[in-house]
Amino acid sequence: MHRTVKEIREQKGNKKIAVVTAYDYTMASLLDRAGMDILLVGDSAAMVMMGHDSTQKIGMDEMCLFTSSVAAGTSGALVVADMPFMSCQSPDAAAKNADRLVHAGAHGVKIEGGCEMALHAARIAEHGIPVMGHIGYCPQTGISGASKRCAMSEGAVSGLVGDALALEEAGAFALVLEMVSAEGAARITDTVGIPTIGIGSGPACDGQVLVGQDMLGMYERIRPSFARRYRDLASEITAAAAEYRDDIVSGAFPAPEHGFSMKGGTS
Repeated sequence: MHRTVKEIREQKGNKKIAVVTAYDYTMASLLDRAGMDILLVGDSAAMVMMGHDSTQKIGMDEMCLFTSSVAAGTSGALVVADMPFMSCQSPDAAAKNADRLVHAGAHGVKIEGGCEMALHAARIAEHGIPVMGHIGYCPQTGISGASKRCAMSEGAVSGLVGDALALEEAGAFALVLEMVSAEGAARITDTVGIPTIGIGSGPACDGQVLVGQDMLGMYERIRPSFARRYRDLASEITAAAAEYRDDIVSGAFPAPEHGFSMKGGTS
């Protein structure tokens, strides 16, 4: 049985929430088997799956494809899909595009932005679609080269608290806090009645999320300081592929057990 939004909300203050990104059937099935609470179909697919240099370079068609692939491999986790760049030009457009992601298999969607996105979040929720907020650093609209660190002053923390409360009032069931100071994230977590999911935002959040390829050590173009690498699969995959190549060249593969012969020989 899939986790429900109600169960996720009830984990606040009781049990930390484990979230990781996924983009395909095979990886989703493995992460789901590990017991993740939420699989996030992130717009980070633009970078780690499609090779682009920003999350802005992915559209609804691609997000629907990734979402359907993840949904097919998931039986326990709640599947939440990112609303990609330019999919929320108006509250009505946001609701329409959220509906597309749900039809692709998502149980809910995530939307970037604070108070300015409250109406959009409310419209999505009015359509019966669970919506997760995302405040702090927002990659879709972040200025290249600008500091990604948020809530570094009392005024900035107060602003994010206002964003969090606006999204909660709009119907958000959880909030991602990206690159928010540990103190700011703790204040937001204590203020709102819905779970907070941190990424680079300290230990006080109700849960944590990492990009799957960062957690597994597969994506080497960027190495975020906040992303703990639990394995170095890039090296392991490269070594396995090189061994396969060498076995082909040497004739060690395929061996007789990897094929079959005609019954009774060739006559």
